[in-house]
Amino acid sequence: MNYFYIPTTGPEDWRKLLADPAKHWRTGFSARSLAYCWESAQGFPPEVMQLFLQSGVPAFQRVELLLAIPEHQVPMPPPGGHPSQNDIFALAKASDEQLIAITVEAKVSESFDKTLGEWNIEGSHGKVQRLNFIKHQLGLTGELPAQVRYQLLHRAASAVIEATRFNASSAVMIVHSFSQSDLWFDEYLTFLKLFGLQTASSGKLFFLTKTRGINLYSGWAHGDKKFLRA
Repeated sequence: MNYFYIPTTGPEDWRKLLADPAKHWRTGFSARSLAYCWESAQGFPPEVMQLFLQSGVPAFQRVELLLAIPEHQVPMPPPGGHPSQNDIFALAKASDEQLIAITVEAKVSESFDKTLGEWNIEGSHGKVQRLNFIKHQLGLTGELPAQVRYQLLHRAASAVIEATRFNASSAVMIVHSFSQSDLWFDEYLTFLKLFGLQTASSGKLFFLTKTRGINLYSGWAHGDKKFLRA
């Protein structure tokens, strides 16, 4: 884990942090749209702030962004394995002075990558170790459905891990979608069903569970289409 971060001077500074700057930094794709959206807001974008306002949590009615780190990597077992690379990690403060750890997954038309079944098809020791670790972070037990998207699992686990590290009382995993038809929302709902939610809508934060003493929430923010042209 790198403990040193350099402030950005604008959205173009985000490009060099991508795994493949040439392939992923394109107009109409999630990485570029997200960078221009958040840099333009100089704080939480309105649709992300709306998640907190619609959460029903009194302390979330006024949330202050303290810092946001693009392409933030969160280590997970096994040792030497790939970290979870979050499009944004943000630390915020609620009106009750408690900290909130937030991970953001940006989307336009890109899918949530592999299902859990596809990712763990060979059932290697390292993947079993990682999956058990993720389940522990999320307070999940038993066998998980093969069709759930692995990306959503480790993105939510990242929020809990960082909440623990920063002594935050809440962890939030946000899907920031710039798709005008909310592509892949059904896949997101499959993830939410792991926590007993049967229905959900965009624009609202939902409580998932209390795990490791941390309140875990998730929400789907609908991004402004103007950033697809950035």
